[in-house]
Amino acid sequence: MPSATFRFGPALLLASLTAGASCTFFPNPAAAAVAAGDALTLDRITPDTDSAALTDLPLEQLLEVAVVRTASRLPQPISDAPSAVVVLTATEIREYGWRTLGDALATLPGLYVTSDRNYSYLGARGFSRPGDYDSRFLLLIDGYRTNDSVYDQAAIGTEALLDLDLVDRIEYVPGPGAAVYGSNAFFGVINVITRQGRDLAGPQAAVAVGSHGERKARFSYGWNDGDGRDLLVSATDAHRRGQDLYYPEFDTPAQNGGVARRLDYDRSRNLFIKASTGDLTVSAAHSERTKGVPTGSFGAVFNAPNQTRDAQSFVNTSYQRRLSDGVALGGQAYWGRYDYEGVGTYPGDPPTTNVDGDRAIWWGGDLHATFTQLARQKIVIGMDVRRDARRNQYNFDIDPYTQYMDDKRTGDRRGVYFEDEIRLPAGFLLNLGARYDNDNVTGGHFNPRIALNYALTPRSTAKLIYGTAYRAPNAYELYYSVPGEAGQLPNPDLRAERISTRELVLDHAYAKAGRVTLSVFQYAVRDLISLTTEPESGAFIYRNLDRIRTVGAELSVVHHFARGARLRASYAWHRAQDATTGERLDNSPSQLAKVNLTTPVLREDIRLGSEMQCTSGRLTANAATGGACVANVTLSSTRVIPRAMVSLSLYNAFDKKYADPAGPAFVQEALQRQSRTLRAKLAYEF
Repeated sequence: MPSATFRFGPALLLASLTAGASCTFFPNPAAAAVAAGDALTLDRITPDTDSAALTDLPLEQLLEVAVVRTASRLPQPISDAPSAVVVLTATEIREYGWRTLGDALATLPGLYVTSDRNYSYLGARGFSRPGDYDSRFLLLIDGYRTNDSVYDQAAIGTEALLDLDLVDRIEYVPGPGAAVYGSNAFFGVINVITRQGRDLAGPQAAVAVGSHGERKARFSYGWNDGDGRDLLVSATDAHRRGQDLYYPEFDTPAQNGGVARRLDYDRSRNLFIKASTGDLTVSAAHSERTKGVPTGSFGAVFNAPNQTRDAQSFVNTSYQRRLSDGVALGGQAYWGRYDYEGVGTYPGDPPTTNVDGDRAIWWGGDLHATFTQLARQKIVIGMDVRRDARRNQYNFDIDPYTQYMDDKRTGDRRGVYFEDEIRLPAGFLLNLGARYDNDNVTGGHFNPRIALNYALTPRSTAKLIYGTAYRAPNAYELYYSVPGEAGQLPNPDLRAERISTRELVLDHAYAKAGRVTLSVFQYAVRDLISLTTEPESGAFIYRNLDRIRTVGAELSVVHHFARGARLRASYAWHRAQDATTGERLDNSPSQLAKVNLTTPVLREDIRLGSEMQCTSGRLTANAATGGACVANVTLSSTRVIPRAMVSLSLYNAFDKKYADPAGPAFVQEALQRQSRTLRAKLAYEF
């Protein structure tokens, strides 16, 4: 019988609550300053300030750019945020040639990305579990929460809703964020801030070609009337033929000698619209992707047509209004949909085609007030609700038609939250946050966060942070049920998993050239939901099994050189282990080292962006992968061709052979990553 668990890792609808919805209560003097030709200074920066304006700032001011409601729903300099926040800009996206959100996140301290040739998965501080579909990260687009109502997955690969060319900046807040956002903000919160129509000011077309049949085309249009009305419309179409892949585990004559031919293809389309007038912003997106699956996972026939299809949509409306000098009110209403379908070929005589999928629809809203009338305090009080109107899962064989699952569910979530930033005497800053959530499956959850910042010197800050978070089990973990040896059993008795964290952050801005940040942390996880195998039937099942303890440290450096070069480097050491047995976790690198350097070549408008990412060895189920260092290089220019940006990128420049640990659904212990690829890109403004 074919496996019902043909799902290789569905695509998330990106998670969140409207970008800038609480921050844009404040005027945007930066935009006014730029329009008037005035110099942009730190006191004029707001969350709406675009990356182009920010790149003109001196580094010591750039490194204190306000954080858009990601860390605490308040506009804060990074030095005041209750976390070791990292910001990536559109300039870096262009100069390093990042193609997906996963490419960008993989450069950040403590993060690493794995791939199963279908979806990409994010690990943090030594933690990335097999069978986990990125549900422990909260992913926001402009602050809009779109975690789907079945898998709760964060989409960071080609299945994502957004073309990376439309991103103005990415803000990453490591650590638990449940005191601000509730479930899924377990290991961190990612907020992707999109560009505005004024950033394009007319039509723009982009094309890219690359190795293994890569083709991509994008057309965007931006408009701004200078009087508060703004529009951005963009559509993208991408195709990739992929390469033939060899897996020795399937090296038999009946399985084509272990070679999967023409099965690594990737086809996607994206549409994004964002319109604003005054205090009202409406955004909508739709994406579709079809991905060939060449790995023979979940018991599928190797070298046979196996694929997944994802379709995601959302509409989000946000409104904010200042009621007085010290009080502002904001809110949002949203609707989202996600459809997944996996079509696989399974053993039989003749082989059977199985269809596995879900249909998810949800809607919700948020209402919050921001109070700034007190001299030394900023307070946010709010509530949000969400209705999971459809959490349906199904599985059937096509011929002869046999239905194995037709599960229909609904769900509800609601939460109230409180944030208070208190500026104390003697250089202390206290951040207090608390949130109470209730859902129809796991009941109520209370999560606090306390952060005490101390200004050691005008350029040095120490942060002592304590927080907790939870993640409610998703519908896939709770209810997915298909019989058979490679099938899966439901477990409606799953409890929410919990984490408590302690972290010390030391941050120092030296001279006018850069910043050094050191984080030392301890995580304790209980009731961790893990994918296991039932001994009697051999079927998969999710259980609350593990208690995990993690300790580690991360050191990062940002430096600007006098002649225009920019360096960002980090080193991370983690020790993630089972708290009961003391055994090291699978797919948990103990060390990560990263260097990103962009520098002018011959002249300022021609830049060379190079990056090196080194990962130590990781355990698999029965063995281990070796460590690897992978280098990427991008040469780009914004002026070689008038009104155009051109780039040439070489990924895995030294053709390093390396692999990621595979989960229990794979015959392979590890899956080979992408070999060297080349891509050329041209973006032209009309």
